[in-house]
Order: sequence, then structure tokens, then C-alpha cells
Amino acid sequence: MVTVVVAIFFAGMGVYGLVAPEKLVAPFGMRVTSADGRSEVRAVYGGFGLATAAALTPAALDAGTLRDGVLVAMALALGGMALGRAVAMLLERPSRCYPTGFYLVVETGLMTAHRSPFLIMFVRAGVAG
Repeated sequence: MVTVVVAIFFAGMGVYGLVAPEKLVAPFGMRVTSADGRSEVRAVYGGFGLATAAALTPAALDAGTLRDGVLVAMALALGGMALGRAVAMLLERPSRCYPTGFYLVVETGLMTAHRSPFLIMFVRAGVAG
């Protein structure tokens, strides 16, 4: 069930990124004023969001290695985003909690929502357990 919720979250972000790139980045104080800028937002938020949802959808239906692999990949991607936000917050204090702090919590929560995909990976590899 958690995987389905995360897939829906990314699908929503993807569609919003494709349809309204200016509105998606506005809470971050960013203005997208050129076709190239809108293209970048559409690619990074729209394309990545939809691709992530597409990867998570079959993983939600699979209980084997496909699911484990997708969840580890998603945990790494979300962990990378959270790490980037944490470093950014250390280098430059955000002016308010939303959106930077909020999305740091969301990404960290989504990263760990699947009962530690990293542990699953190590158990299957015979490293732990």
C-alpha cells in the first residue's frame, strides 16, 4: 500500500511539472521565464516524477526481486534529494520551513517508508541476517 501512495505522489508531481512548471517551482522562490527553463522543470520534475511512478507501479504488484530492486533505487534517489536539501540548508539557511524543510522531511519519510529497502538488499545478498 505504501508503494502505491508513493507512486501516486510521484505521478502527481510529474503531471504538475509537465502542465504547470512555473507554479511547481514558485514556492521555492524561483521564476521560470524562458522556454529552456520550463523545459528543464518539465524534464526534472515532470519526466522524473512520471518515470518514478511507472517504476513503482509494477513494484507494488511484485513481491520478489523486482520490488526489492525498485525500492532500493527509489530509496537511493529520495535519499540523494534529501541529502542535497540538508547540505543546502547547512550552506544557506532557508528563509522559512516550507518548502525546503518540508520536502526534506517528506523525502526522508518516503525513503524509509518501505521498511528499509537497504536491509532487504543486504539480507537477500547474504550480508546481514
